Amino acid sequence: MIIRKITCRSILSRSKIPDVDYAINPYVGCGHGCVYCYAVFMKRFTDHREPWGQFVDIKRNGPQQLLRDLKRAKSGQILLSSVTDPYQPAEKRYGITRDCLEVLHQVRLPVSILTKSILVLRDLDLLERMKSVDVGLTITTLNEEVRRNFEPRSSPVEDRFNAIRRLASEGVPTWIFFGPVLPHFSDGEDVLEEFFQRAEACGAQYVYVDRMNLYPNVWERVQAVLKRRYPKVMDYYRKVREDRDSYSEFLRGRIRKAIRRCSIQCRIVF
Repeated sequence: MIIRKITCRSILSRSKIPDVDYAINPYVGCGHGCVYCYAVFMKRFTDHREPWGQFVDIKRNGPQQLLRDLKRAKSGQILLSSVTDPYQPAEKRYGITRDCLEVLHQVRLPVSILTKSILVLRDLDLLERMKSVDVGLTITTLNEEVRRNFEPRSSPVEDRFNAIRRLASEGVPTWIFFGPVLPHFSDGEDVLEEFFQRAEACGAQYVYVDRMNLYPNVWERVQAVLKRRYPKVMDYYRKVREDRDSYSEFLRGRIRKAIRRCSIQCRIVF
């Protein structure tokens, strides 16, 4: 992993994500190495030659810059983060996310955190003091072997469910981002039903669901894993990629059917 420190000119950016006004990305790049990561497009804004997932830039002045940015910003919902993971492995050493949360705690703006990492539990003391904060854990599969192949340096699946349970028990509003749903591995009727049941059981308040978008630069990375680990699934993924609209409608139908047996709220975002 290539780690370097950079100085940012701003860290609070306007967001086009529905219901999100601003995004804070404490890092450029991510150490989790998820092969389906849509944020690979961010590489073109860097001078890195390393593959996406093999470098991380630390915004060393991020908390100080956030104080300046907030003076010019209007009130609104803030997301940590949109094109990186705020609790990726580098956060354990550099603590930029925690320092940004300390700033946000002072100004008392509503914050949503989205991560794949149980490192978020480190900051439970701070989250409990914040006036308006919620935490979402991304979970894309119930299968630990699949997780290791698609998200090699992220937290194990069971640990993420346990983190949601812990946060919820401490009074922190929690939710799950089920996305992307991995074709073949996560879109079966039984898997979907089990997923929503487990989400409800661990105390999550709601679930967002998104499909996998096999853009060319994403497909190249996903295809490499499929060829190496799951060659029999290649044809299914090709069909998903070639007829995205039909697959999307198929997946929506399965999700709606599975969620009927649960009381947890579900929002399909594709």
